[in-house]
Amino acid sequence: MKQDYFSANNIKYIDYKDTEILKKFLNPNAKIMGKRKTGVTAKNQRKLTTAIKRARFMGLLPYIAK
Repeated sequence: MKQDYFSANNIKYIDYKDTEILKKFLNPNAKIMGKRKTGVTAKNQRKLTTAIKRARFMGLLPYIAK
């Protein structure tokens, strides 16, 4: 089983401003990857999704890749 990225790197808060980390969880079409693919716990996946959506709304991440 994969190790949860956030617990492995001791990240307590998933910040929407940290786009470099958030980009790791987007596929080439800028869609959010599922927790089976990423290996993130369900709790952190929900936090991750919220952070990505906030970053998109603020214009930090794209909604779709060109």
